[in-house]
Amino acid sequence: MAYPDELLVEGEQVVMHKHPHWKMVVVPVLVLLLVVAVGTFLAAVVRAQTWAPWAWLALAVLALALVVRFTVVPVVRWRTTHFVVTTRRVLVREGVLSRRGIDIPMRRINSVQFRHTIFERILGCGTLVIESASDEPLEFDDVPGVQRVHAMLYQELADTQA
Repeated sequence: MAYPDELLVEGEQVVMHKHPHWKMVVVPVLVLLLVVAVGTFLAAVVRAQTWAPWAWLALAVLALALVVRFTVVPVVRWRTTHFVVTTRRVLVREGVLSRRGIDIPMRRINSVQFRHTIFERILGCGTLVIESASDEPLEFDDVPGVQRVHAMLYQELADTQA
């Protein structure tokens, strides 16, 4: 999914657009599977009871609430988080109902660093650290392909300063 062109200034082009790494949705998917398994088991346990329809209704409502809270909300949050590098700036946008964002102009970036644990290296993600001229360093966690992003961002910085 491309980043909306109407949010870019004239002459600006998207160089890279990423969502956080897929590892952020592993736990929500496991919660979904667990809720379905436990709900199915409990529904089977109460099926011989006279009050089974009421128990099934209660189980369905509880399962739906758990799935929405612990699966749907994190997946939508993951999908609506954007990390974008353009020819002029780095943009981060996140949020569903209320949005939050930060823009860092390329000319204000002093240094770009990355780090990743052994587990993150296996998964191919990491933390990108951008130090700008005026603020504390900004850390962006769970960036997929963090080494490639670091190299591309460094190249964009070199192109901007040339």
